[in-house]
Amino acid sequence: MKLFRMWSDDKPHEECGVFGIYAAGGRDVAGDIYYGLTALQHRGQESAGMSVSDTLGPMGNITTKKGMGLVSEVFSRRDLKDIKGNIGVGHVRYSTTGGSSIENAQPIAMNYIKGSLALVHNGNIVNAAELKQEQMYRGQAHYTSSDSEVLAYEIISCRVRTSTIEEAVRQAAVRLKGGYALVIMSPRKLIAVRDPLGIKPLVLGKRNDTYIFASESAAISAVGGELIRDVEPGEIITVTGEGIESDRSLCRKARAHCVFEYIYFARNDSVIDGQGVREARFRAGEALASADEVKADIVAGVPDSGLVAAEGYAKASGIPFTLAFHKNSYIGRSFIKPTDEERRMAVHMKLSVFADAVRGKKAVIIDDSIVRGNTMRQLVGMLREAGAAEVHVRISSPPFLYPCYYGTDVPNAGQLIASEHSTDEVCRTIGADSLRYLRIEDLKHMAGGLPVCSACFDGIYPV
Repeated sequence: MKLFRMWSDDKPHEECGVFGIYAAGGRDVAGDIYYGLTALQHRGQESAGMSVSDTLGPMGNITTKKGMGLVSEVFSRRDLKDIKGNIGVGHVRYSTTGGSSIENAQPIAMNYIKGSLALVHNGNIVNAAELKQEQMYRGQAHYTSSDSEVLAYEIISCRVRTSTIEEAVRQAAVRLKGGYALVIMSPRKLIAVRDPLGIKPLVLGKRNDTYIFASESAAISAVGGELIRDVEPGEIITVTGEGIESDRSLCRKARAHCVFEYIYFARNDSVIDGQGVREARFRAGEALASADEVKADIVAGVPDSGLVAAEGYAKASGIPFTLAFHKNSYIGRSFIKPTDEERRMAVHMKLSVFADAVRGKKAVIIDDSIVRGNTMRQLVGMLREAGAAEVHVRISSPPFLYPCYYGTDVPNAGQLIASEHSTDEVCRTIGADSLRYLRIEDLKHMAGGLPVCSACFDGIYPV
């Protein structure tokens, strides 16, 4: 039976978070990977894993540990003591394709004729099926191979024809289409690759003699590192005992950064492509207020990403900001069957309303998105039960109209409420007094002028 997440069933999901580290001085890195993945836990809660090797030890000796659950559930204190090595990669996963099972957990570690490698990735390769067919013909992949395995097989196929692993990665990257961030570990090298449009985020940091790659800068900070810069779209960075090298031969001018990193996915304290996530959400709130004329007593945000947008809305509108919701942070990774009653109880377990803050008030409520509308309908009902006189819903993203093909779990159009219903109809469905979305033209401003991928809102796919 398929399991459903209690709280976030009505939210888009990021597929995963990646982490890679190379400690040139020989320090064991399993603990750093653990804390880095914990900082990326919001990007995936279904499985976690790490692969570690010792660049000073026997060639090809890669140790891999992975399992279903949160980082703290998969790795014990003894694991972190027993997994030895100064180079490693780590992964947290939320399944979009391939389902939720240990077979699809990462890293993918493989031995081959010239050595071994371990690979983690975030995103989706849109031509993976085509690559898999070719690999099956060569006798490599099989029908049930995951996209991660397809990536590994592609690199291995190229490695047989090349003198270095980095050249094999470059040749494989030429064939990949989609949005992706990859970190590949051989027994002696750590290699990071970002898709040429920069759809998926990947950053580079450093701590003394240690280089770190991660999906978000918050993970670098979590292990005491300093953010150096983003991996450039199309760039391949190789770290060895001699230092760091960059290959920009696949870079190009076109960019299409995933705008939903700024709307919802990333942590508030992360910086992605030079833009602070918190500042982007604040600007979204300001933009919402600039196009609004509602008369209200308070502005409140739905935790967590809606809070910062609500602050921006309050500043721009002059309406006081108020905490209207208490979030229970200790629900954890709970799963239940998807009945209507259980979903309703899930929302009540996760959020409760400060009745004194909303009783008798005309309230503007800011959230980051509406997918199916189930959660927002329940939140509006909770506010009314607590005595709110009016509830005006404002969304810090445009309406979802199209699916995503680059590794974000946006449902098909038939499951997107805004695709099937007008704004007024959605407003009536969720029980609000009014409903407004962020305008598409405000997205670039929200992202600090970055060129963004907004295909889930406008249907314009960059790949």
